[in-house]
Amino acid sequence: MQTYLNIVQIILSVVLILIVLLQAKGSGFSGAFSADSSGYRSRRGIERTLFNFTIAIAVAFVLMSIVSVKFFS
Repeated sequence: MQTYLNIVQIILSVVLILIVLLQAKGSGFSGAFSADSSGYRSRRGIERTLFNFTIAIAVAFVLMSIVSVKFFS
């Protein structure tokens, strides 16, 4: 059972990394020095869906981590 939880946790972590990398357009080192002065703006369309999916995957990852530690340590 613990092996399955570890596999699910690894899959969730890889998916979370990929989703965060997909969101990182213009917000890294290059975004700090660009002339684009985009202040607050709302998320729309696929960007909002990706943001909500990131939150869901992060919550699932944390819950799987807690379950893994709580029941199998």
